[in-house]
Amino acid sequence: MMIRQEIEKLENKILAPYATRAEESKGRKLQEKPDEIRTCYMRDRDRIIHSKSFRRLKHKTQVYISPENDHYRTRLTHTLEVDQISRTIGKALCLNQDLIEAIALGHDVGHTPFSHTGEEVLDKLLPGGFRHNENSIRVLTYIEQGSKGPGLNLTWEVLDGILHHSGFSEESLSATLEGQVVRFADKIAYVQHDIDDSIRAGVLQMSDLPQEDLTILGHTHSERIGTLVLDIVKQSKENISAGNNKIDLSPKIKGALQGLRNFLFDNVYRGSYCQSQREKAMHVVEYLFHYYQQKPEKLPEFYRNIAYSEGVEQGVADYISGMTDNYCLAIFEKMVVPRSYLIEFKDK
Repeated sequence: MMIRQEIEKLENKILAPYATRAEESKGRKLQEKPDEIRTCYMRDRDRIIHSKSFRRLKHKTQVYISPENDHYRTRLTHTLEVDQISRTIGKALCLNQDLIEAIALGHDVGHTPFSHTGEEVLDKLLPGGFRHNENSIRVLTYIEQGSKGPGLNLTWEVLDGILHHSGFSEESLSATLEGQVVRFADKIAYVQHDIDDSIRAGVLQMSDLPQEDLTILGHTHSERIGTLVLDIVKQSKENISAGNNKIDLSPKIKGALQGLRNFLFDNVYRGSYCQSQREKAMHVVEYLFHYYQQKPEKLPEFYRNIAYSEGVEQGVADYISGMTDNYCLAIFEKMVVPRSYLIEFKDK
């Protein structure tokens, strides 16, 4: 018996009846010979970790654009926090942690430079719009190049969880409980760490936050995460015991989380401090989009081929969405700033 089969046999013993088992996966688009050691979800996790799009997350900002302070979150640190929270919840519910980890690590690989600002620009300029969760699927199934051609050939369950990780609406939920866990962990993570970063940036003070929500969730970063994780485990267990296989928070705790989230949208994400930086970032992304739209021959060969086969706008959007903040700024600077000025500035 292969080690993988032993692991799958162990899953049948330790996972809850409602968990997703690797041996029951709907499989991949292209059939592959199973790995001798890793289950299909372990294999997916490893493919995502070793991908270029995952590595680029370290230079894509979460909220504060091109922060000079190393302690601000990036897309990579956000992803790791989502992974940690997800696995804690999954462990408590006896779900498949390998599937959870693959979804969590891959959920944001389709994000643009400059946080959601870049996404908003591409959504406006790309025919049909742009949504980062859908782009994550495009990156993992087409833009990334695997050993057998376009895409990493991930399992259906991993792709389903990544596609449905975004938003607070319950209209489109992941088919697996593991995917639903990551969806909530994403909200738990970014609401709490964006508060932390905003206080560090001097944009907010603790006294600015809605006190009624803090009274429910906690007055410290760790207290709030602890409250949310414990509640989602208890509420989800109650749901499942009642025959409703759904990951959820209790109404009171969910209301407090939504209260903090709404406060961040009004006072941080759409606030005056971020808005000034957003306008600059929007100008950069729009400039690059229109430049390559008019001169697709300037695109790298891979994206130039997409422009010719799927339309110029798609090729440009694929190229820009994959950029890090630093690379995007470097390309913009190279295009608009005379070289002599750059040399003179750096010499001073």
